Amino acid sequence: MNARLLFKTIFLIVIALLLVLMGMHNRSYVPLSLPPLLPHDLTQPAAIMYVGFFAVGFLSGTILTAGGKRGGGGGGKPKGG
Repeated sequence: MNARLLFKTIFLIVIALLLVLMGMHNRSYVPLSLPPLLPHDLTQPAAIMYVGFFAVGFLSGTILTAGGKRGGGGGGKPKGG
């Protein structure tokens, strides 16, 4: 098994556990004010906002890192004479 894949999997599990802990212990409602996009304050439980912000960050990171490497090509000299 690839060590890098194992590390990423463990890291993602730890982050998911932190989200579960935040959801269990932050039940109060908090306002979100974003004047250019929302005409009025959005009031949601803090845990929902944590999950939403995590999802936006996760998707942003995935989009920014996707497609950076090209497969194939051994690099260096071509095979043959």
